[in-house]
Amino acid sequence: MITSVDTSVVLDVLGADLDHGLASRAALRRCRSEGRLVACEIVWAETCAAYDSPARGRDGLVELGIEFSPMSAEAAQLAAEAWRAYRRQGGSRARMIADFLIAAHAQTHAERLLTRDRGFYRRYFGGLGVVEPG
Repeated sequence: MITSVDTSVVLDVLGADLDHGLASRAALRRCRSEGRLVACEIVWAETCAAYDSPARGRDGLVELGIEFSPMSAEAAQLAAEAWRAYRRQGGSRARMIADFLIAAHAQTHAERLLTRDRGFYRRYFGGLGVVEPG
């Protein structure tokens, strides 16, 4: 089982988030016990940007057992199609295309996505398995 991990879960765990940290850590452990953990370059960049030193973010990802998994052209195309559908349905620009790229990467490079984002990914990525902490 390959689980792609969203930035929210990574930062919950690495930052010891008081509201979500424990549930995210438990979900991450469960997914790791069931197979590999991966994250695309967007999750890596967002995580590294959260630290004074990008190397600290990278080290945190590695310590959590999350492997770097680059985006494919197929995933980028899927993200573009979902983004266009979202905008056509009146979606605001508050939802960034990075979210679509993370989900498209998970759908094409993993079997599921571990995320705190309720509902959004299921709506625009129907074939994507979603695991939520808690």
